[in-house]
Amino acid sequence: MQTPIAIRAENISKTFHISEDSHNTVKHRLFNLFNPPRRRQLEAVKPMSFEIGKGECIGLIGRNGCGKSTLVKLLAGVYPATTGKIETNGTTLLLQLGIGMSHELTARENIYVSSSVLGLRVKEIDAIFESIVEFAELREFVDTKIKYFSSGMAARLGFSIAVNAGADIMFLDEIFAVGDLKFQEKAEAVLESSWIRGRTVIMVSHTMSTIEKYCHRTAYLSQGNLVFLGDTTEAIRLYLRDNEQLAPPGEGSLSGPPAMFARR
Repeated sequence: MQTPIAIRAENISKTFHISEDSHNTVKHRLFNLFNPPRRRQLEAVKPMSFEIGKGECIGLIGRNGCGKSTLVKLLAGVYPATTGKIETNGTTLLLQLGIGMSHELTARENIYVSSSVLGLRVKEIDAIFESIVEFAELREFVDTKIKYFSSGMAARLGFSIAVNAGADIMFLDEIFAVGDLKFQEKAEAVLESSWIRGRTVIMVSHTMSTIEKYCHRTAYLSQGNLVFLGDTTEAIRLYLRDNEQLAPPGEGSLSGPPAMFARR
């Protein structure tokens, strides 16, 4: 039986228009009213098409600036695509530092807002509220604004909301990099539990052992291009090979692929 599609992307791309005038004085702003500054185009994500099946865990790897985070924001609906069409089947939640929660709201308020976006009613949020706070280990900060949280605290809260509110599609953008060891262990326990079965996960990470362990397939991006989407071991091999070729003289190159882990 064919696996249902969670995400379908058809010829999607994203181009940003960046002003080349870096001045921000009153004089320059008045001048720009009559003489618009020159703008250059940055094609962060070049045209690509792919499908992600329901229940798949997809890795997303590539050098900094290759378009990973931009692609994730496109798929999560944060950015509109410049070209093409994106179809998603299910509720989505993006977990990325600075994205997905209001920094001017408290942890309590963000729990209710984020969970309601995922389709839960107030009574349903009330029922899982204690579980969210307990998992995130933020009871003494539940009425503190997110802007006062560390990156690790914000990551714990966002992941706890996703786990307890039950998003169908989760985008995890380097969340393991900002959490402490205990949080990483909790997150990995969730990814290895029966709870994750049937949910779709798109995981951005520079940690190849994490990608190798959990991802059924992996996409390798380079300079905005989708170079490869398929077998995780092959994607990592291509990424490491290209990094060795691009490493400046004198820099330590990346060694071969990490030891294999059993994927779920």
